[in-house]
Amino acid sequence: MSYERFAYIYDYLMKDVPYDSWIDFVVLQATENEVKGKQLLDIACGTGELSLKLVGEGYHVTGVDLSEDMLQIANEKSIENGVELSLFQQDMSKLEGLGEYDIITIFCDSLNYLETEEDVRRTFECVHHHLKKDGLFMFDIHSIYKMSQIFMNQTFTYNDDQVSYIWDCFPGDAANSVEHELTFFVKQSSSALYERVEELHKQRTYPVNTVCQWLEKAGFTIMSITSDFDLLPPSDQSERIFFTCKIK
Repeated sequence: MSYERFAYIYDYLMKDVPYDSWIDFVVLQATENEVKGKQLLDIACGTGELSLKLVGEGYHVTGVDLSEDMLQIANEKSIENGVELSLFQQDMSKLEGLGEYDIITIFCDSLNYLETEEDVRRTFECVHHHLKKDGLFMFDIHSIYKMSQIFMNQTFTYNDDQVSYIWDCFPGDAANSVEHELTFFVKQSSSALYERVEELHKQRTYPVNTVCQWLEKAGFTIMSITSDFDLLPPSDQSERIFFTCKIK
């Protein structure tokens, strides 16, 4: 999936996302699991917000994303901030030639954009291939509760002077999947006119036990499963599930 023109308004819409909570999660898990190295692969890095914050924590970050537009913005940010950030355009289910890392992350429910079970399993295999023996793999996914009770058949709206949107959620073809139809109205800097931008995003999630089976088959030991940044086990109403894994 390419974010196309959506990439250019992504950061504006994500300005209230708790990126620092993901950073705290990485630092805590790395400390608790005694990961000494600082080589980190940020898969689905998007516009580089998390990658740049991880650099600020002392990590040597390589970012990977499928979207050329997202990577272009990430590169512009790294130049503006005088930060060294290696960036590559690759599909997370087909990663190759990137070397080995002490930490690999897939955050912001990016794994949910993979459309098939096979894509998820291949992604886990690719991560295993690129993770050092004593390294740490961390990722999060939407819970089934969030997909079925919060997203499904809902409409969300937002409006301010710069950007407005209508966000409609519909059931996808697969179990536990949602299609997000997004219509944005973006104010043009040179006039009082608004440009209309339309996007269709598809997400799919899986039961925690199923994900655990795939991880174990790919060669991982699961160190912890937590939820919603609170470091507690998932409940029936948890919205975001976090996995921390090591190579067996």
